[in-house]
Amino acid sequence: MSAVTPEIAADFLIEAQEILDRLGEQLVTLEQDPSDSEQLNAVFRGFHTLKGGAGFLGIQPMVNLCHAAEETLGLVRAGQATLEPQHFDAAQQSLDWLQQMLDAIGAGEDPPHAPQMLIDQFDTRGDAAPATPKQTTATNATPAATGTDLISDDEFEALLDQLHGDGAPTRTAAPAPAARPAPSPAKPAAPKPVAKAGGETEQTIRVDTKRLDAIVNLVGELVLSRNRLKTLRARIRDEELDRAVSGLDIATARLQTAVMRTRMQPVGKVFSRFPKVARDVARQLQKEVDLELVGAETELDRNLVEALADPLVHLVRNAIDHGIEVPSLREACSKPRAGHVRLSAQQEGDFVTIEIRDDGAGIDPERLRAKALEKGLIDPEAAARLTHDECLQLIFLPGFSTKAEVTDISGRGVGMDVVQSRIRELSGQIAIHSDIGRGSRFVIRVPLTLAILPTLLVQAGEPVYALPLARVMEVLHAPSESLRWFDGQAVLDRQSHTLPLVDLRHWLRVDPVMTPLLTIVVLQMGEQRFGLIVDQVRGREEVVIKPLPRAVRGLPGYAGATLIGDGRMALILDVDGLRATA
Repeated sequence: MSAVTPEIAADFLIEAQEILDRLGEQLVTLEQDPSDSEQLNAVFRGFHTLKGGAGFLGIQPMVNLCHAAEETLGLVRAGQATLEPQHFDAAQQSLDWLQQMLDAIGAGEDPPHAPQMLIDQFDTRGDAAPATPKQTTATNATPAATGTDLISDDEFEALLDQLHGDGAPTRTAAPAPAARPAPSPAKPAAPKPVAKAGGETEQTIRVDTKRLDAIVNLVGELVLSRNRLKTLRARIRDEELDRAVSGLDIATARLQTAVMRTRMQPVGKVFSRFPKVARDVARQLQKEVDLELVGAETELDRNLVEALADPLVHLVRNAIDHGIEVPSLREACSKPRAGHVRLSAQQEGDFVTIEIRDDGAGIDPERLRAKALEKGLIDPEAAARLTHDECLQLIFLPGFSTKAEVTDISGRGVGMDVVQSRIRELSGQIAIHSDIGRGSRFVIRVPLTLAILPTLLVQAGEPVYALPLARVMEVLHAPSESLRWFDGQAVLDRQSHTLPLVDLRHWLRVDPVMTPLLTIVVLQMGEQRFGLIVDQVRGREEVVIKPLPRAVRGLPGYAGATLIGDGRMALILDVDGLRATA
């Protein structure tokens, strides 16, 4: 790669990752219907394009592995072979090895070679491995290349266009696999015109994500300045100032929306990996599973899409490992042999809801209660008071597991407590619904973006605190004499239920103020609600999340800090941590 610029190498990594993400889903679809020629061609093109790009950059381990897959797929396309289960296993394992290679290249390291046993598994004759491929480079891509070892001139030129915009780099020698510089982040490439109906063209450009992050941060500062001006406007009461601030408010809101849209990505970027995950896990556990993906086009902030990947993988694995029964047991229960897992996403206002649903055995709350007692995670008295929904929440306790034995699927060092904490870090929440024998649902709700957070500002004494608006259900007022006490906990009797209360002043360890009328903010925590007693509700305000001050960093109940319209700092409260430590 000595003759290849870091920009081209970085572009290749991006293109190759997109191809890998698609290949996992395409292979699963092809395995379900091996006669689907369209999917067969798509899979062949994926491995073919990866091999061509890797050959151009001198990445021989990737060339060798892609060549083995391409050879077999080429024979199948020509009608000279058929795909067997071992070929699909080999192709899926190849994706894992190709991912390791890309990760190594991105880190500036030499990519690992796939084991020869894996390459041999692609053999369609059963007695020999496919021929070792020639190295595909810029110098050997000739017009006479008609086999599957080399790419044609047209394909090579198209590859150069993908990697380097409109023109090819100057090459003085064939690139060697040694002395590869670590790729730097991709710089903006030349715009590529895309033909549209009516002769119009659409210009697209690739922008370094660091530049987008910088723009988002600047918009955040602009939002803070706008909030400050709106506060001053109410104080000064000048008509011309009022008009100017109103215009700035509208322009800032539009700019904020436009900038946020540049960072939005469809959740399908994460969803595309799950057909492979579900297929691999089900095959390892000897289960049959149909995976349904819904709402993959739903858009979310790029940072959130990436951050949700690991929690979602864990939940899908759990749905198959813990939820879906083996085929024989499902048949005995009058269920279809194949279990059904549904992964869906939909936007709801300023938030996105993602649901993982299965039609498996469900979660037995009594078993969770017994396991928590057995592990000493709760005391018998507390366990006896738990409701059905509260028992389900026990699954989020650190160290909790109902799995009888540790496997490669379960017991991977990441429990449901880690999943919950990661969702909370994204200012989201996760809820569980389950019916024994009918299945379970895990519902995740996260904001569209983490850069700017809609909040409800409240006061306890002089300080102002911000509550994530997504967790606020309602604000109500109640006479102080309507409070009741149950097991040492202040509660408010409502028509349909009893609402537990937390006094924010008491939580902050400052003297409470006795008032005849209480102001209560009702907050959602999973499937439960509780009321937060505050002195005053100041109203809604969009805020920019800043790191916590050093004095409160690491303390439970605090999620961040921000500057509000009057110029003061306000701490952003973590609703779950607040309730847990009350």
